[in-house]
Amino acid sequence: MTIGIIPARMNSSRFPGKPLAKIAGIPMVGHCYFRSRLSLELDELYIATCDTQISEYANSIGAPCVMTSDAHQRATERVAEALEKVELLTGQRHEIVVLIQGDEPMIRPEMINSLVSELKKDKRVVVANGYTCIRTEREFRDPNEIKVVIDENSDAIYFSREPIPSAAKYEGEVTKWKQVCIIPFRRKFLMEFYHQTETPLEIYESIDMLRVIERGQ
Repeated sequence: MTIGIIPARMNSSRFPGKPLAKIAGIPMVGHCYFRSRLSLELDELYIATCDTQISEYANSIGAPCVMTSDAHQRATERVAEALEKVELLTGQRHEIVVLIQGDEPMIRPEMINSLVSELKKDKRVVVANGYTCIRTEREFRDPNEIKVVIDENSDAIYFSREPIPSAAKYEGEVTKWKQVCIIPFRRKFLMEFYHQTETPLEIYESIDMLRVIERGQ
């Protein structure tokens, strides 16, 4: 089975209260939930939060919600705890767990479908990340947009909040990519990740996926 989990918290350092900020009259996390629910690859979908305001909103729209610890610093940690609680409650085991960030209001179900299919097609793939083209210089310079450099196989080489790759010594066009925070994990890998210590670059950049790269996984 495949489960989608949307981690969301009110105490964001960059935008406090972001999950409930309204876009066209609907809270941001609501957009994420309603759009993700359209994915044919998800057997279940939950919101995971440590805030009663978010859980109350989830209840108001009929979205299953799991309360988690308020000590988590990483979205992956909140998702892993939520997974354990859901499996304990339902007695069902989920082989693929999709982390869908609660601040991706423009998500499309096809994005989830495409990424989950990568894990289903190749059993060697334990985690995948969405990415898309950066279109403006402002977006490229924004530390809230996580930039990613990929190799010829579309595998991530590095993630950063800084504008990478640098074109300081190149006059042509440079293709620039950013992370789209839809991240399917194999269950076993997510739980191993959950119990690992943070790595230096992960802490420095505040990006979960750097732990995978630093550990050569």
